[in-house]
Amino acid sequence: MRAQVKTRLQQDLSLYFVAGTMNCSSPEDFYRILLQAIEGGITAFQFREKGINCLTGQKQLEMAKRIKKVCQEHNVLFIVNDDLELMKAVDADGLHVGQTDGKLDIIRRETEGKLLGVSAHTLAEAEDAIVHGADYIGAGPIYQTSTKSDAKIPVGVELVTELRSNHINVPLVGIGGITHENADKVIEAGADGVAVISAISGASNPKSASINLFHTIQNQKEKR
Repeated sequence: MRAQVKTRLQQDLSLYFVAGTMNCSSPEDFYRILLQAIEGGITAFQFREKGINCLTGQKQLEMAKRIKKVCQEHNVLFIVNDDLELMKAVDADGLHVGQTDGKLDIIRRETEGKLLGVSAHTLAEAEDAIVHGADYIGAGPIYQTSTKSDAKIPVGVELVTELRSNHINVPLVGIGGITHENADKVIEAGADGVAVISAISGASNPKSASINLFHTIQNQKEKR
């Protein structure tokens, strides 16, 4: 049964769209882009509502509820970024945290029955996350990214290779600077999926961008 759950999660994390209203011109533009991304084949969505001009309070909650509804309708995994109370309030599928977002043992207890994803920049961070019950690892940043002001130095696909060669067997998602042009390299290195922000949110046609990414990922998986 555990193997079946893992396999399902690997599939659900194939094309992982991460975004918040700050990544778009307006909240409604954000929601429109999300709908197009869903039509284009994203398999998971992370609501990352952080930074200048982000939604807060009731407006944030209302947007999260809209997202959950449309994700449920299309069988898209819905993850909340670093906001335990919001995750609980909307009954999201899980929570994703970084290395500075709190103590993992406490977070794991608070997310019992939900998915927990943890960002890792090194093998040691990935191993620690797994010890504390992470269901999947967001490995990176793989490439240079401009969407996070506090992003660490890119580590390349070599991080994914290193994690796999050191028996990190939980689902892995490559994060940071991934585009249609380089997504195949991340999957080839051993990742189960890729997480993107601007490759979809900044595209002139988010639906087409999602379709292209999805096909790139699936084609590369078939070659492995």
